[in-house]
Amino acid sequence: MFGIRSGTPQPDYTVTGRVGAVQLRAYGPRLAAETTVKGGEIDSRSIGFRRLASYIFGANTKPGGGSGKIAMTAPVEQDGAGSSRIAMTAPVAQQGGDGSWTIRFFLPAGMTMATAPRPRDPLVHLVEVPAVTMAVLRFSGSPGARVVAAHSERLLATLAHSPWKPDGRVVAWFYDPPWTLPWLRRNEVAVPVERR
Repeated sequence: MFGIRSGTPQPDYTVTGRVGAVQLRAYGPRLAAETTVKGGEIDSRSIGFRRLASYIFGANTKPGGGSGKIAMTAPVEQDGAGSSRIAMTAPVAQQGGDGSWTIRFFLPAGMTMATAPRPRDPLVHLVEVPAVTMAVLRFSGSPGARVVAAHSERLLATLAHSPWKPDGRVVAWFYDPPWTLPWLRRNEVAVPVERR
């Protein structure tokens, strides 16, 4: 009724520590479908989500023929490829750069490149995501561009004087449908990290 993510599968992870409000998580290798969109942060998220939703709802070809639905998972990831709004060791996934945004759905556990249906849309690609340790900051509310940027800055500021340093761009993760009441939404900003 309120758009809560009830029973939606999520990638497995192990919490390995904390730095203030930031959680450190170890993720294993995963498979994802992704698409890149040029434009504004919010519009790109919407366009990318629709492309990927089309793929998981049947615009695909299964190995051996036919098509089929793929279980929806959370979170949806948004990465501002080529962006440079927040200074750190590498560009951050926020507005800027060449205006390209990569939107990603993680596929259900157990799917491999050999077993996952192939996208029919040439703008949707399957990618293998390697194992990684992520520093993650959770927040609720509407995930507008300014809100995501503010939480990204908070995440990086928290890590600045910790044993962990960013090893890539900050990405935003969204767990709930857009009609979810803002205070019930689960959003996160995350960055791959390594020990200093």
